[in-house]
Amino acid sequence: MTKTVTSVPLTSVRWNLVIMLLAAMLLTGCTSRSATDSLPVEVSDSFSESGATEIPSRWWHSFDDSRLDSLVSRALQSNFSLEAAWHRLRAARAVADRASSDLWPDLEGSGEGTYTQTGNSDSQQLRLGLSSVYEVDLWGRIRSSVQAEEYRARASMADYRTAALSLSAEVVRTWYQLLEAQNQHDLLQQQIETNNKVLDLLEAQFSSGQIRIADILRQRQLIESTREQRIVAESRIRVLEHQLAVLLGESPQGSVEYESHTLPSLPPLPETGVPTELVQRRPDVQSAFNELRAANEELAAAISNQFPRLTLSVSASTSSDNATDLFQDWVTSLSGSLVAPLFNAGALRAEVDRAEAVRDQRLSEFGQTILRAFQEVENALVQEAKQAERVASIEEQVSLAEQTYEQLQQEYFNGVGNYIDVLTTLTDLQQLRRSLLSSRLTLIEYRVALYRALAGGFETEREISSNES
Repeated sequence: MTKTVTSVPLTSVRWNLVIMLLAAMLLTGCTSRSATDSLPVEVSDSFSESGATEIPSRWWHSFDDSRLDSLVSRALQSNFSLEAAWHRLRAARAVADRASSDLWPDLEGSGEGTYTQTGNSDSQQLRLGLSSVYEVDLWGRIRSSVQAEEYRARASMADYRTAALSLSAEVVRTWYQLLEAQNQHDLLQQQIETNNKVLDLLEAQFSSGQIRIADILRQRQLIESTREQRIVAESRIRVLEHQLAVLLGESPQGSVEYESHTLPSLPPLPETGVPTELVQRRPDVQSAFNELRAANEELAAAISNQFPRLTLSVSASTSSDNATDLFQDWVTSLSGSLVAPLFNAGALRAEVDRAEAVRDQRLSEFGQTILRAFQEVENALVQEAKQAERVASIEEQVSLAEQTYEQLQQEYFNGVGNYIDVLTTLTDLQQLRRSLLSSRLTLIEYRVALYRALAGGFETEREISSNES
């Protein structure tokens, strides 16, 4: 009878080389031409723009806001979604530990006692035994399965750090949205007071017969419209307070203590580095890469599963009628078995095909994750640059509107102008000031997006405590 041994496909060897090159680039920071060529996507030499300031690992410190630092720290310790991600990581590590146990022999102990009584006579039988079973990993199937689970655990670690990074960005955005909403509320209150002063002037002019009642009614309508906007701002403040509380792992019925202050100026533009450095740094890319490596190991295990398996068994037992003589005589045995798959209707080959398809799927996902990372950086760069231009344009519009309003108001009270022009300009001016606040918030949000796109994973207090224990 002739045995047929299936050889490892050349494509699998080639894939192992690709994986090794990718691992060398990600783990050692290699940026050589050969490593870059091994990526599934084409990588440019640089991003479209870059600053000179290095991003700290805890990127929100760039805003130099102690209150914000405290909020992010609380969220990283108490947020339930991040805690759930941590428990998923613990489960993945446990699965890896369980899989690694297959590399070692099993050892089991057994004990048995029998007491028999027949008429006036009785007897007893005691038995102890040890047994061990070990599969020799001839083709690396077990080790490949273990490594696959270890890579999945690394992917879970990267997922946890991605969740921590996303949470920090969400807290920062919510914090500055809350400050902007409070600033909008304060601005609207000032505008209501300004509009009331204008109304007082109009009513004084009306009593002397210099203006029409319609002008007073239009001014009152503007006051009510501004009050409506203030109501919207109050609602938004409450909603953002609830959102921030939940991010901190607290009940939305509670209150988050904070002091209202103006939105900060942007820190200097950070250094974007080169795209290959971003691939090494971002935890979501690291997660996709480790999923690819796990899929490659599963493919290797599926191929090895087609080959024969060698299992060794060892046992030792002793038995006696009494405990004194129990350890006198031992019976030991050693056996080995070789099992080779002969016919399985193509099930093992189909499993190889499935594992290969999953490996290819993970490669495509890895490439897409890299492209998405590059896109996020480029989007944030162009959006911030254009938003800065927009803020400058709105500031110029505010300045022009202020001059126009002062001129038209002076002409109107001198009996020259039309109040509709004054009212329209005042309405536009107040709306521009509110738009300026919103635009400055959007500018900060684009910077947060840039930090989020460029930042790597950071070690949380939960990780530090776990490593110490």
